[in-house]
Amino acid sequence: MPSSANFIDYYSILRVNPNCSARSLESAYHELAKQYHPDHAERPDVAKLTEVINAYKALKDSQDRSDYDEVYSRTTGFVFSKQEGLFEERSALSDADAHTRILMLLYRKRREQAQDAGVGQYFIHEMLGCSEEIFDFHLWYLKEKGFIMATDQGTLAITIEGVDHVIAMSRTTMREKLLLAQPKDELEV
Repeated sequence: MPSSANFIDYYSILRVNPNCSARSLESAYHELAKQYHPDHAERPDVAKLTEVINAYKALKDSQDRSDYDEVYSRTTGFVFSKQEGLFEERSALSDADAHTRILMLLYRKRREQAQDAGVGQYFIHEMLGCSEEIFDFHLWYLKEKGFIMATDQGTLAITIEGVDHVIAMSRTTMREKLLLAQPKDELEV
């Protein structure tokens, strides 16, 4: 967990409200990165770009952000809103991140060793660093969706549906990155 001793206000650097959504955080990051990047800015500022990148890296993972929010609250006195749905949004985003990490790990394993694609549950659980109950939830969800299965050896492997899902996610992510990279005036046509 970050400490108060060397506190940096990442929300201020990204010019967002600490209660903002993950989507708003990402949008602010992309906008500021374009503003300061030497290849895209009228007045590039590498130092500010580095600050923006570091701030986004510190907040983009929902668990890291939650840990940072505790320090942020203690240091600044900011009281995070108890808005209905804010906790659920962060939990759902954290779950989605975990599902993506599991699927990407199993996808890589399947590509590298198609006939021996299983990964031990213990290894996946350690990678996620979550409670047993949350881990069971992730496995239940991914199995019910048909994205993963248990092998005859008791390990976990990605299914054909899981591979298709990873490919679809990758395509969507690539399209979003391309859209974010376009100048605003091109998007308004």
